[in-house]
Amino acid sequence: MTRRLISSGSTFEREIGYSRAVVDGDWVFVSGTTGFDYATMTISGDVVEQAEQCLKNIEAALREAGAAMRDIVRVVYVLPNAADFPACWPVLRKWFGDIRPAAMMISAGLADPRMKIEIEVTARRQAGA
Repeated sequence: MTRRLISSGSTFEREIGYSRAVVDGDWVFVSGTTGFDYATMTISGDVVEQAEQCLKNIEAALREAGAAMRDIVRVVYVLPNAADFPACWPVLRKWFGDIRPAAMMISAGLADPRMKIEIEVTARRQAGA
């Protein structure tokens, strides 16, 4: 199977030179995804709303790749302010509570000061998907 690149239409992808996701065989690698609404290129100032939008963006990329949220095996969270992470837990539990992927949280600066969380996932499409 050939490698396939997926774009969300984000201007960042074009300007920086990366793909929202890369499909390689059954594996789907979704880039660090922020809370921007890519249709309007707007972002909420609220970390919880950003977390929700991140996961909607990830779900859309996975769907385009022929995968689903249930296929996620690993997730990495990056937040500039580690103290914001617990506020996101209810949203993360809603999306990942049944999936329970391997996970890691890192506190680090992000490319734009409006960004309060960035989420990266790796998924493996299930047989028959």
